[in-house]
Amino acid sequence: MLDVDLDTVCFLVEKARIFHAQEAVVIPDMPDNPADDWGLQALAAHGEDPTLQEFRMVFNDLEPDQQANVVALLWLGRGDFDVSEWENALETARENATPNTADYLMAHPLLADYLAEGLALLGYHCD
Repeated sequence: MLDVDLDTVCFLVEKARIFHAQEAVVIPDMPDNPADDWGLQALAAHGEDPTLQEFRMVFNDLEPDQQANVVALLWLGRGDFDVSEWENALETARENATPNTADYLMAHPLLADYLAEGLALLGYHCD
């Protein structure tokens, strides 16, 4: 089911945990989908953060279908889709992809938890 390297997703989970653990990171609301430019605006003050830059670099180096897998994991873990709707989640993620999708992801303060939950629902775990 998962079409992205598990180690890569676990790396993104770890970077999200580190980034959101910082006291200076305050994100008041969450965007509805990657097409919203909200994520870019919310993270503008943190653009020089090395953890954010590393997350963006790794995510943006993924193939579009792999990026869609990460977004769909967020939605699955957040409860927007269930496991039986995985293909629908992937298609929705593909349709809503933008150059700012990495920022959309990081604009979710619970991103690491959502990704980990999405992985668990699909039978995967970060060790």
